[in-house]
Amino acid sequence: RKGQGDLARAILDNRRLWILLTGDAAHENNRLPDELRAQIISLGLFVQQHSVKVMDGTSPIDALIDINTAIMRGPRSAADS
Repeated sequence: RKGQGDLARAILDNRRLWILLTGDAAHENNRLPDELRAQIISLGLFVQQHSVKVMDGTSPIDALIDINTAIMRGPRSAADS
């Protein structure tokens, strides 16, 4: 089905993005505060694990969308809420 193919591509692209973000956060030269780096790495690991569950149909995609939306909005959105 076309919809499944689109979903699989979106999940794969999202996983690739989070692999890059996680790797960057883990790099020794990253200047972000340690707590923020740890949070990014934790989110990245969650995204990897949850993506598999979405693809096998055992979990909804909502959590991935929520994480990406929160990241795109940035830290000000949490303070503004």
